[in-house]
Amino acid sequence: MTHRDATPSRLTDLTSEQVADAVRGRTVVWPIGAIEQHGPHLPLSVDLILAEAFATEIARELDAFTLPAQAIGARSLPQSGGGLFFPGTVYVGGDTLVRFLRDTLSALTVLPMARLVVVNGHYENEPFLFEALDQVRERGLLDGMEVFAFSWWSLVRDTWTDAETPRFPGWHAEHAGITETSLMLHLRPDLVTDERPDHDSPPRAGVYLHPVDVGQTTHRGVLSSTSGSSSGLGEKLLRHVVDEATAMVRDGTGLLLDRTRPARGVSGRPRDREDL
Repeated sequence: MTHRDATPSRLTDLTSEQVADAVRGRTVVWPIGAIEQHGPHLPLSVDLILAEAFATEIARELDAFTLPAQAIGARSLPQSGGGLFFPGTVYVGGDTLVRFLRDTLSALTVLPMARLVVVNGHYENEPFLFEALDQVRERGLLDGMEVFAFSWWSLVRDTWTDAETPRFPGWHAEHAGITETSLMLHLRPDLVTDERPDHDSPPRAGVYLHPVDVGQTTHRGVLSSTSGSSSGLGEKLLRHVVDEATAMVRDGTGLLLDRTRPARGVSGRPRDREDL
């Protein structure tokens, strides 16, 4: 059985007496999502489902443990998530989210894992996740450990979007658009309605407006276009991101590898050419 065929091990299935030895020198993957409106065609759980799916596939490739997904994230903003003008979004304030993530990450560092991979699925979470990680780093709790934290879309190469989504509006406006709709059609088609709303005037990135006219910045909570969405495109995107993520972790580009990987593989086991 190859890694791609195996089901990743869940950290929470271990007992307290098992967990330290089981994760020693291994990789743990933690998905972080949100409960947020995604237009009339997608469920509130999109960011959670996608973070979990990417994390599961990455863990499968790396022979890693997975953690349960964090479901509550940062508030939705009008220029990147439609804002709080649509029912169903559940959130905490940024200061609360930073404290929660910092405390959770601090607790995780007690485990003797080799590396932690955090997969984010909610656009507004990213700055708070990075702030929390840096606070944990400043306390010295990440010493001797590798950390890879990223939003899944950050690993999508420009060549991919150029080839597959010619009218790509930028990731800030790709909310409930062609990529998320396609991924959901691939992963959970039962949760996708038949509507395919388009918004021809995506908002600009990095611009906060008040008072905002959500009739201009969104179309029923959609910030860009869903036209062209398909299960096939979602499958290709899922595979692209997983391949990019596993290559990044295995290569360790940018890391001080002499501190963390002296003749070790990415699972913390002795390096084997078949693992690379």
